[in-house]
Amino acid sequence: MSESYGAVLFANQAFYQAFNSRDIALMDRVWAHRVPVVCIHPGWDPLVGREAVMATWREIFAHSSGGILRHQEERTVVDGDHAFVITYEDPGEHPLVATNLFRHEEGEWRMTHHHAGPCQSIPPAPAEPSLQ
Repeated sequence: MSESYGAVLFANQAFYQAFNSRDIALMDRVWAHRVPVVCIHPGWDPLVGREAVMATWREIFAHSSGGILRHQEERTVVDGDHAFVITYEDPGEHPLVATNLFRHEEGEWRMTHHHAGPCQSIPPAPAEPSLQ
């Protein structure tokens, strides 16, 4: 696995760590600062712009009782300064599939887009670990 793939997966893990720990400072560091961002929570309309995205994370963290959002079966594609990770999220009720887009910004991979929505089930592990 190339260094870029590992760095993208590290950034993806930071997103879930911020979510699970309800750490707004870490969530702020995860999201890009210099390019437009979008977040689509399951069943929500798209949130466009950094201010709207961060406001929703503050609200979710303030009104959430917690719980761990597991993610698994990460598939990663890196193309220059852009990358995406497709992963399955297991919130403990209905499975979700998520697409997380990243851009290399100031030496780090930062999230530019998160979209999670329902899926039928979390499939077994694929034969290949990524879409590399």
